[in-house]
Amino acid sequence: MLQENCYVVSDDTGECVIIDCGALYVEERTAIVNYIRDSKLVPKHLLVTHGHLDHNFGNNTIYNEYGLKPEVSEHDDYLMRSLNRQAEAMYGLRLDIDFPDVGKHLSANEIITFGTHKLRVLTTPGHSRGCICFVCDAEKVVFTGDTLFRMSIGRTDFEGGSIQQIIDSLHRLAKLPDETVVLPGHGPQSTIGDEKRYNPYMRS
Repeated sequence: MLQENCYVVSDDTGECVIIDCGALYVEERTAIVNYIRDSKLVPKHLLVTHGHLDHNFGNNTIYNEYGLKPEVSEHDDYLMRSLNRQAEAMYGLRLDIDFPDVGKHLSANEIITFGTHKLRVLTTPGHSRGCICFVCDAEKVVFTGDTLFRMSIGRTDFEGGSIQQIIDSLHRLAKLPDETVVLPGHGPQSTIGDEKRYNPYMRS
């Protein structure tokens, strides 16, 4: 509904992780399940960059299909427990979805493994209290959720948001190699180098 980016990340072992399953409509949910099935993938983790509803609409489908519960920062646990309330308060929607409980709380620098790859948890509060990014150092890729977009950043006017915290988080992201590909929660991809050169928030 909000053109959120869901990522299914796999390697040649066939294992995969799902990052930010924001699929609301049946067609979207079906497309994700079909892609995983047709690609013969085995999902190992359902990862969540933060607890806003648009990044979690489809969690129940992933749980029902693969038995995976969302893994998220403990600082956004309160948001994960209020997804149906968020629907009404933020979008005027009445959802009848039985969202799965959080399966695991992720901590700073925790390593998530699947196949032959690792994702490192980078804490990046500011858009919400518990925003995190997932860094694949070996492939020079970072999944930034709503912390960093192409030439923009996430809003900080929601509950738990902080402009100073998100600026501090951007400084941490800026320490990644310039060639690191940025895969955001909304919009097109970028690189850390381009963001450092052209994104005014990364230069402040």
